[in-house]
Amino acid sequence: MSAFKVFVVEDDPFYGEMLKYHISLNPDYVVEKFENGKECLNNLYKNPSVISLDYSLPDMSGLEVLKKVKEHNVDIPVIIVSGQEDVSTAVNLLKEGAYDYFVKDDETKDRIWNALKNIREKLKLEKEIDDLKEEIGKKYVYNNIIKGNSKEIKKVFNMIEKSIGTNITVSVYGETGTGKDLVAKAIHYNSPRAKYPFIAINVTAIPRDLIESEMFGYEKGAFTGANTRKIGKFEEAGMGTIFLDEIGEMDMNMQAKLLRVLQEKELTRIGGHSIVKVHARIIVATHRDLAEEVRNGNFRQDLYYRLLGLPITLPPLKDRGNDVLLLAKFFTDSFSEENNIASKTLTSLAQEKLLNYNYPGNVRELKAVIELATVLSNGDVIDDTDISFASTNRVSDFLLDEEDTLNGYQRKIIKHYLEKYDNNIMKVSKMLAIGKSTIYRMLKNKEL
Repeated sequence: MSAFKVFVVEDDPFYGEMLKYHISLNPDYVVEKFENGKECLNNLYKNPSVISLDYSLPDMSGLEVLKKVKEHNVDIPVIIVSGQEDVSTAVNLLKEGAYDYFVKDDETKDRIWNALKNIREKLKLEKEIDDLKEEIGKKYVYNNIIKGNSKEIKKVFNMIEKSIGTNITVSVYGETGTGKDLVAKAIHYNSPRAKYPFIAINVTAIPRDLIESEMFGYEKGAFTGANTRKIGKFEEAGMGTIFLDEIGEMDMNMQAKLLRVLQEKELTRIGGHSIVKVHARIIVATHRDLAEEVRNGNFRQDLYYRLLGLPITLPPLKDRGNDVLLLAKFFTDSFSEENNIASKTLTSLAQEKLLNYNYPGNVRELKAVIELATVLSNGDVIDDTDISFASTNRVSDFLLDEEDTLNGYQRKIIKHYLEKYDNNIMKVSKMLAIGKSTIYRMLKNKEL
């Protein structure tokens, strides 16, 4: 919890110092003293946790200060301290939002002490509730996870809603960067399986010769280096959900093994004989057209139908209209909060620039663009000049801007897709229909 700041506003120097000393006995309190209302109001930017305010100040009344404090931040508790007991004044101040009203006497400092203790405990409880709400919102409310209000994204919400109440396998389709993993999490955390693990496997991130042991586990001694038993991801998921991202990149041999596990609902660890029952729900995702991959002989037809289940297609960001601006505001506010900087707004020119771009990198690209613009911008606004789109997202930009040799164009294309797909050589090799040894050789010779 952040520092508990207490402002003491008191025109009597001796009484003000006495209150400051007494309150400062608690090492968790940061106390600042002011002798008039103007000084207090000029320092409200420091966001005090509570204000102890003398009713009779030389430059303005306690009521005037109270009203201005509430205009600045209605949630700041203000304790009024007065030299005279006046019931009507006290009632009026409480109506205007004062936390409490104390008359100056020998017990005042102790009353303030107790009030501060109660306020701090209340703020701590409120923060815990807010944190809990935030955590629940992040995990369980899918329209908090997936931001958007367009017709296209509402269709996605509708399909998520249909998937939640059953154990049907879900296949999520969409371009890279559209948020397929968020859909999987939204389904899991809103389903009866939410109390069980959510296990994600990115097929492209695991070397081909290791994916079987990663998914299904192995027994001690199954191969060189297998010094202990390893529990695979399917077993680890238990009664939860297993999310197979980029399933379209799985090789045919592994597809056959996965099909058997899904059909039999059981597996055997590598090097073992014991049968392990599989209870996890399956969600898969891909940026490829799996039906087309089946026709081209790259994906097993029987596995395709086993995984099809309930298909959910995520629209590209360029087809989501004003969701771009909604997401931009969300990314701006989130980045500002994470980095403790003032939130910024988008000018009309900035909004127009964002709406006129086609986002080949989808939501992931927008997030990167907005975070950079937030850093580059001055003041409390983001203008169109602060927004920069990476021209390398369009192959034509670097193919046509200058003449080159065929080998030069080849190097540029390979480098572009290596950057786009996080140096996944297997994926780039397959997509460009070139040998991975060619890419390795070019990297080794520093041609890229």
